[in-house]
Amino acid sequence: MGNNRRKQSGAVRFVPALKAVLLCGLIGGSCVSYVMQKKKIFELGQQIGERQRRLDKLKKENQALADRFAAMQLPQRLAERVNELRLGLVPPQRHQVVWISETLPPAPGPTGTNAPSMQYAQTKPRP
Repeated sequence: MGNNRRKQSGAVRFVPALKAVLLCGLIGGSCVSYVMQKKKIFELGQQIGERQRRLDKLKKENQALADRFAAMQLPQRLAERVNELRLGLVPPQRHQVVWISETLPPAPGPTGTNAPSMQYAQTKPRP
């Protein structure tokens, strides 16, 4: 029996050792890959949380600015500001205001249908 082992080539004796090394390397590589992916997931979760907090802060700031802008547009505030800057602006006189009345569309035709009525713009005849 001992004679048999001596006659085997060296490659045959290292095959099981090579398999074990490859298997350990595969398992180790998988473990390292798993840990790297978990770390990446954790970092992405941190980034999402940070950006969510920033978004909430910006929404609050935007709402505060919108409220401030709305307050600045109030007629009373505008009048105060005109007086502060001494611009000399006064409300328009009654004769300075032009009122435009809007005419109602014509009633439906005599047939009682609700078909849209056609309106055309007048054009000058060409000479």
